[in-house]
Amino acid sequence: MPLNKAQQQAVCHGPGPAMVVAGPGSGKTMVITHRLKHLIREQGADPSRILVVTFTRSAAEEMEERFLHLMGGETFPVTFGTFHSVFFRILRSAYHYSSASIIQADRRMALAREALAQTEWIPEEEEERELLDSILSEISLVKGEKLDISSYYSQSCPDEVFRQVFASYENSLKQGGLLDFDDMIGLVYDLFTARPDILDAWQKKYQIILVDEFQDINRLQYAILQMLAKPQDNLFVVGDDDQSIYRFRGARPEIMIGFFRDYPDAKRIVLDVNYRSVPDVVAAAGRVIRQNRTRFEKKISAWHQGKEPVRLEVFKDVSEEGDGIIRHILRYHTAGIPYEEMAILSRTGLGARAMAEQLIRLNLPFQMEDLVPNLYEHWIAKDILTYLLMGAGSRKRGDFLRIINRPKRYISRDMLTSEEISLDSLKSAAAGKYWVLEKVEMLEYELRMLSKMRPWAGINYIRKGIGYEEFLKEYAEYRHAGFEELLGVLDELQESARPFATLGAWLEHIAEYSRTLQEQKNSRRSRQEKNGIQIRTMHGAKGLEYRVVFILDVNEGNIPHRKAVQPEDLEEERRLFYVAMTRARQYLHICYVKERYHRPQAPSRFVQETGLTPEKA
Repeated sequence: MPLNKAQQQAVCHGPGPAMVVAGPGSGKTMVITHRLKHLIREQGADPSRILVVTFTRSAAEEMEERFLHLMGGETFPVTFGTFHSVFFRILRSAYHYSSASIIQADRRMALAREALAQTEWIPEEEEERELLDSILSEISLVKGEKLDISSYYSQSCPDEVFRQVFASYENSLKQGGLLDFDDMIGLVYDLFTARPDILDAWQKKYQIILVDEFQDINRLQYAILQMLAKPQDNLFVVGDDDQSIYRFRGARPEIMIGFFRDYPDAKRIVLDVNYRSVPDVVAAAGRVIRQNRTRFEKKISAWHQGKEPVRLEVFKDVSEEGDGIIRHILRYHTAGIPYEEMAILSRTGLGARAMAEQLIRLNLPFQMEDLVPNLYEHWIAKDILTYLLMGAGSRKRGDFLRIINRPKRYISRDMLTSEEISLDSLKSAAAGKYWVLEKVEMLEYELRMLSKMRPWAGINYIRKGIGYEEFLKEYAEYRHAGFEELLGVLDELQESARPFATLGAWLEHIAEYSRTLQEQKNSRRSRQEKNGIQIRTMHGAKGLEYRVVFILDVNEGNIPHRKAVQPEDLEEERRLFYVAMTRARQYLHICYVKERYHRPQAPSRFVQETGLTPEKA
C-alpha cells in the first residue's frame, strides 16, 4: 500500500525536530522504517550515526527486522535498542559495567524482601509477593522521576515503612555494586550533566534519533534524549498522547504535549487515517477520547469502508455476560473466524478469571497472558479453602495455623503441639482460659456447620457467620490495603464456587484451571503463534489487534477504576478504554452488567460517551 500524504511528509522530513502524532492503526512502524530508508538512500545519512529507540526488546527487534526486509536484506549499522540497552551501553563505556552489574528480577525481589523484613511492619507471608511488587513499582517511580523520598506518599504501605525499605534497598544495591534499570537512567543523566566531554562523544555518535511509543516516556528519559540530540536536535518522535496509559510508571501525556514548548520550531505531523478498524469502531472510540482535555485535537478517519456497528450489550450479571460472549464466540467461529482472532479484554486480571473458567468448562481453547493472576493462589482464597477443608474434616496443624486467628480467637501457636490437632486436645489446652475455651467451642460448631454446606453457602457462612469479612476490614485498616479490593477477591471466589455441589468437585475444577494456566506459562509461544481465544488485560492488549474484541464489565468502579478520583486519573482510565476499543478491526462488543454478586452496578460513564444505544443480549 502506498504511503498517504501525512505518512510521506513524516518519511521525508528533513533535519531538525519533528513529532508524528500517530493514531491507532495509522502505520507508525511503517513510517519509521521508511524514514530510515529515506534517510540512508535519499538524504545520505550515515547509518552508523542513527539511533532508533523504543521501550521493549521485542518492539526493537521487530522494527529492525522490518527495516532489513524493506532494505532487501542488506545490513546497515543502524542502532536499534530499548532505552535500557542504550543507557547500559553508555554506562559500560564510561564505567566498565558488565551484564553482571545489572540486578535480575528475582534478586531485586529478594533485596526488597530483606529490606521489608528489617522494618517492624512485617506482612503476612501469603500477601508478601503482591506487596513487594507494589513497593518495587513505587521505588521505580521515585527513582525514575527523581522525586524527594522525604515528601513521597506511598500507596503500598505506611510512608515511614516505605522510606525505610527504599533506603535499605538502595544500600544493598550499593554494597553489592549492582544497578537496577532505574539506576541506569539516573546515572546516565548524572554522567551527561557532569561530563560534557562524554556527552559530546555520544552526541557525535548518534546524530539522528528516532523514538517509538514516545507517549510512554518519563521525564528523566526525555531529559537524556534532549541532551543526546543536541546540538542538531535531529529528534524524530512518534507516539499517540491518547494511548498514554502508564502513568504509574511516570509516563504522562503532558510530556508529549510539552514537546512543542521545548522545540517551538518542530514539525508536527498527524497520522489521522486508521487502517485497522471499521468506521463505526473509529467513530465510537473518537467520541469517547474527545472528552479528555489533556490531548492534541485530532480527527481520526477510517480507511476501511462499510458498516459494522459496535454493539453495546447489557447483561443481568457476570454469569449471563459470560454465556452471551461465548454464544458470540461460537457464532463467529462457525462463520470462519479463527479463535486467535478474538480477544476478551478486562480492566484487571482478576476480572477475566470467570471468563477463563467458563472456557475451560466448555473445553474451548484460550491463551491468557502471564500477568493475569491465578485467583486460587491469592492468600484470601487459601484462607477460605482451608476453612472448607477443615469443615470437611482436615485437622492438619498447618490448616489450624492458617485460619485460627482469622478472625481473632486468641489461640496461640504453642497450643498447637502436633501435626494433627483434635479439637478435644485444643479444648484441653484452653482449660482455665474460659474466653479461649469459648472460642474453641465456637470454632467446633462453625466447622460442624460448614460440613453440611455446599461450597457457595459455606463461603457465605465464613464471610458473615464466622466473621471473615470483619477480619478483612481490620486487616485492610492495619495494612493500608483497600478493603473493596479484598472484598472483590472474596466475591470472585464465591461466584466461582456457585456451580459446584461438593467441595471435591470444586477442588477438582480448581486443579484443572491451575494446571491449564501453568501449562500456558510453561509453553509460552511468540505473539504470532498464539492459539485460541486471547484473554488479556487492557494494559496487556496495547499494541495488539484482533478481528473481534469483547470488553468486559464496563461498569462504574471497574472502568474507570474506583481508585481513579483525580481528573488526571480519570483521563488515564478513559485513554485505557480507548486503547481497548481500538484493538478491534471489525467487530467490537462493549459489555456491562446490571448486578455483580447481587449488588446493583451502574454502567460506566464511558458507556454514555460512546453515543451507542444499549441492547439486551
